[in-house]
Amino acid sequence: MQTPARSLELTQVTEWNDGVAQPVQDALAAEEPLEIRLNGAPLTVTMRTPGNDLELAAGFLLTEGIIEEREQIASIRLTVPEGTVKSNRVDMELKDTEFDSETMQRNFFAASSCGICGKATIEAIRNRNLAAPNREFRVAPEVLTAMPERLRAEQAVFERTGGLHAAALFDATGELIALREDIGRHNAVDKLIGWALMENRVPLRESVLMVSGRGGFEIIQKALAGGIPVVASVSAPSSLGVKLARELGLTLIGFLRGKRFVVYAGDFRCIPQNR
Repeated sequence: MQTPARSLELTQVTEWNDGVAQPVQDALAAEEPLEIRLNGAPLTVTMRTPGNDLELAAGFLLTEGIIEEREQIASIRLTVPEGTVKSNRVDMELKDTEFDSETMQRNFFAASSCGICGKATIEAIRNRNLAAPNREFRVAPEVLTAMPERLRAEQAVFERTGGLHAAALFDATGELIALREDIGRHNAVDKLIGWALMENRVPLRESVLMVSGRGGFEIIQKALAGGIPVVASVSAPSSLGVKLARELGLTLIGFLRGKRFVVYAGDFRCIPQNR
């Protein structure tokens, strides 16, 4: 497991252990702002863990409905803003895409706990006319229950810091396809979908998205934008996330721990139907 550059920072802390206090070095998950610019105009600033920033920007544009395919990205690059020493800006040039930069700038101010970024209702997602997830995709319960352990084993930065979310793609056999980490759960998903977009793998019609946190509305809408048919989480989903999954035909699984899970929507993809 390798940690992306600048994804963690070292600091001195005081550890108390059974009556003994001592100075020790600790690793923290890094958090820095990333500005995304489109055709020279600022779009949004999101707090993220540095690493895989181009994927994050590309995934954000796809999951928020600004672009629909890789070919619309004419160029994408990391930039060091004037007066700084860190590459905390992504500049993108788009083609064959119509957008109002001023309207976007007002609507897309994201924080690491946000992710909806103005699209606060199911109606906003419905109006995007997203393709329904692959109804033919199936994944066995036994394959699902093995995913959390595999995800945890591959969390390189979490292993050092204990402070990051993870998102991973698995195929129907449980093979890990890719994994990304970030201090924001929606950023981790955007990095993952951005990777798939840049590799021309979108839509992800034969994949399971596993997230380390809860299955909230923002995670579901990003999975739908990426064409993912199954989303699984180790925690509970939100009520709006469940409603969105049921309406648009996505399989949503929560409390995936040990040999148990709860299916909130689309159980035909993961529960044998001859029961």
